[in-house]
Formats: sequence, structure tokens, C-alpha cells
Amino acid sequence: MNTTSMNTESMNTWFVTGTSRGLGRELVAQLLERGANVAATTRSTDRLLAALDGVDTANLLPLELDLTDGAAVDAAVRRTTERFGGLDVVVNNAGYGFLAPVEETTDAEARRMFDVQLFGLWNVLRATLPILRTQGHGHVVNVSSILGLTAMPGWGLYCAGKFALEGLTQALAGELREFGVDVSLVEPGYFRTDFLTRDSLGLPSAATDAYPAIAQMTRDHLALQGSQLGDPRKGAAAIIEIATGTGGRLHNLLGSDSFAFATAAVAALTGDIEGGRDLAHTTDF
Repeated sequence: MNTTSMNTESMNTWFVTGTSRGLGRELVAQLLERGANVAATTRSTDRLLAALDGVDTANLLPLELDLTDGAAVDAAVRRTTERFGGLDVVVNNAGYGFLAPVEETTDAEARRMFDVQLFGLWNVLRATLPILRTQGHGHVVNVSSILGLTAMPGWGLYCAGKFALEGLTQALAGELREFGVDVSLVEPGYFRTDFLTRDSLGLPSAATDAYPAIAQMTRDHLALQGSQLGDPRKGAAAIIEIATGTGGRLHNLLGSDSFAFATAAVAALTGDIEGGRDLAHTTDF
């Protein structure tokens, strides 16, 4: 880490994607309350501004943006630096859930998920990294999920995107270390946002009755809305702490449920690795 005493005054300009709902909206609100400059991307600036009703938006640059349009992303980053004179923190938060069996996930649904969750993020990185790298400081925070560290039936497409994000981010952290740019992953569990509502959660366009257990799990997840363990205000505050603190880790779990899932996943992986020790050594010359 090159950040010795970072805070929201020294890391004052933020570029945040996926901001009109959930953790993204809460993050923008808290940053504005702290006096930070915030470029906030969304599919609908009207929805973003409505969600920020009552918040002082003098330091807000709302950007209506399709992240899959690389030229538009480049232009949005230029507008950010022109408005605020620089860039310090990039938070890639845009994304959505998708719950369906692998067999019932269409090609179009899979490509749309990767367009938003991976290729859109890649557009943001290509546009912002030259700025951070050249100035020799900054922080990239990629919002993943506990389902980037473990997988559950029905979440195959979502996990595929988040697992890809985890690999990209781990490589990126190594690439940027010599330039003084920090990189962090945030891996939330279930937060009390609208992530599990029918307006936000993707469902298969052609479901069958072949997977009744996943169909029941989908109903259970929709019913879970409003009772998730995670507090969005605390989650957003944690992201700010991760981006502005010192001695940060690459992996940052948010939520007791995320911690429980992660420790179980590590134990299962360790068991497989140790159980396969003899087989691994049989394939050497």
C-alpha cells in the first residue's frame, strides 16, 4: 500500500457505477455527505436523483451511461476529470442477480450478464487506469459477491460472472502494485436492498419443471426480501473505509453470512486439495 493516511479529503473524487439502487445509492449519499466529489453512473439519472432526494448534490456529477458502450464510458471519465480536476477512487458496483439452472439459461441471458458484469467493468478499467497509473496513486474497488468465492445451485450464471471478476481483480492487483494503485474486492452477503425483488433479479425466460428444488429456492429468495441480514448503510460505510484506509486486504467480506459461506468454502476446498495430494503427484514426469 502506498496510502499512509488516506481519507475522503485526500481521496476526494470518486467514479462509482451502478448507483441508483442498493449499496451504490447508499455509497453515493454517504460520500456526498462527507464532501467528496462523486461521478455516479446509472441507466437513469432521473431515478438516481429521485433516490438522492434530501441529499446535497452540489458535488454530484450524474452520468446516464451504458457501460457496454466503451466510447461513452471514455467520455464519462473525461467529463469527470474536467469537472473535478482529477480522479482518486473507482468503484465498480454495477450488476444484477440472476437465478436459474444452468440448463435453462439462454445464450442471450448469459451474454447480457457478462456484458454488464465483466465487459462493462473492463471498459471502466480501460478508461480510468491510465489516470491512476500515471499519477501514481488511487484505489480500484470491485464489488463482487460471496458468490464469487463459492457457488450454489441456481446461481451458475451469476457465479460465473463474479468468479471471472475475482480472477481479473487478483491479476489487476499485481499489475498495479508497482504504480502505487491499490485494488480491493468487496464480497457482500445478502444485504437489505432490492437485489431480490422481481424488478432487479433476473429469472429465466423459458423455465421448465425439470428443477423443482431450484424453483422452490427462487420462491424462497423472493420471499426473503426485506429480511436480509446486511445493513446497506453499514455496507457503504465499510466500502468507504476499505477505499480510504491503510493496510487493506485484497478480499473483503461484508456480512456474517458472507463470512460463514467463505469459511465453509475454504474448508471444502482444503479437503479436496489434501484428498487429491497423491493423485496430483502421479502426473509428473
